[in-house]
Amino acid sequence: MKIFKRIRIIAVPIIVLMLMTVFVRPASASGAAEEVTFSAVDTVWVLLAGFLVFFMQAGFGFLEAGFVRSKNVVNIMAENLMDTTATTVGFIIAGFGMMFGNGNSFFGTEWFFLQGMPEVYPGLTVPILAFFFFQFAFCATATTIASGIMAERTDFRADLVYSFFSGLLIYPIFGHWVWGGGWLAGMGYLDFAGSSVVHMVGAFLGLAGTLVMGKRRDKEFGKATIRGHNIPLAALGTFVLWLGWFGFNPGSTLAADPVAISLIVVTTDFAATMGAITAMLLSYFHTGKWDVSMAMNGCLGGLVAITAPCAFVSPMSALVIGIIAGAITYYGVGLMEKMRIDDPVGAFPVHGMNGIFGVLAVGIWGVDGLGLISGGGFAQLGIQAIGIVACIAYVFPISLLLMLAIKHTIGLRVSPEVEAIGIDVVYHGIESYPEFAGVELHGVAIGTPELADAGR
Repeated sequence: MKIFKRIRIIAVPIIVLMLMTVFVRPASASGAAEEVTFSAVDTVWVLLAGFLVFFMQAGFGFLEAGFVRSKNVVNIMAENLMDTTATTVGFIIAGFGMMFGNGNSFFGTEWFFLQGMPEVYPGLTVPILAFFFFQFAFCATATTIASGIMAERTDFRADLVYSFFSGLLIYPIFGHWVWGGGWLAGMGYLDFAGSSVVHMVGAFLGLAGTLVMGKRRDKEFGKATIRGHNIPLAALGTFVLWLGWFGFNPGSTLAADPVAISLIVVTTDFAATMGAITAMLLSYFHTGKWDVSMAMNGCLGGLVAITAPCAFVSPMSALVIGIIAGAITYYGVGLMEKMRIDDPVGAFPVHGMNGIFGVLAVGIWGVDGLGLISGGGFAQLGIQAIGIVACIAYVFPISLLLMLAIKHTIGLRVSPEVEAIGIDVVYHGIESYPEFAGVELHGVAIGTPELADAGR
């Protein structure tokens, strides 16, 4: 029976893809009714930025691998790799169409399976497939954020399922509201590169998962932190993410506009810089130690916070936004501890709390009468607040329902035995550090048939 179960797991997606090739006609590359002008420079810029955003998956992988324990490194890297692929499939089937296709104020109703698309997305000068690739990379980033919040106890099969539905349904619908001409865009809501569309969505998806699962079994709130096994690996991940953000934010211009790109690069870098410095100084002030792990998360918090306002604020305002973001990150980690919510890598303060702050920052520091400080009053700030409420009100409940459905079907969490020994060897049959192979942990020999079956 087990062999048939394994064959079914492999065969079902293959059959689905074969049916897609039979019943879905390929999109025409030359059926446009009117002449379309492409810009080679804009196309290369958008694709290059997309490559940098895609490479951020490596940054998340290294960061999360460094912040988890050695027994779960293979698992977190596998999740970062495969949730990218699962998200891609969902985005191809319906996500891209629901996010950017014509429809109504809530979701698009065309371009499913990438069929019937025009040569160029309205208002752009790049081929629509270049635009698709850039947007797919953003979608994959949102799902990866959730894996960090849910690290060290999530069943690998569950990770694939929620990643698929994130790309199919959760991310695209809110994205349509903001970037696809939906009702929030009609109100004037601004999120230039995704503090809410990407980071809040991923954070609240992950928060729903960790609330349904509960804490790691050996996590004791208020006591010593469970430290990650490899800080240099996490530092490498931080630098990769910082580099990738120079595609993430400036690439959202979707055109090679030298003035806009230059401003966004500088505001992005300034916020990251001050986020890292502030979190490090707060750590020293409270503990007497220069906590580099907190500085790394502070840097990422600054990057998340500047993502929404990066094109709308001055470089000097970006410094202030980074300082506040670093403080939010530092105190947010402590708040999660007090609320007894287990977030192994500190992802929710970085992406969720600073995502909220970044959206509000548009209405506070926006230049030329956009924000409160430049004389715009509270109008834009109020619109930004509505967008935050809308994001949480949509993403969090649907994510809770998804996680509960997974829990009561295939299972959301690994067994206590697997969690104690480590997910790597049981689910993936390999360890990151094989010199420890063959040892007996918690009285159970690694590789026993009972545990081997647990990951299938």
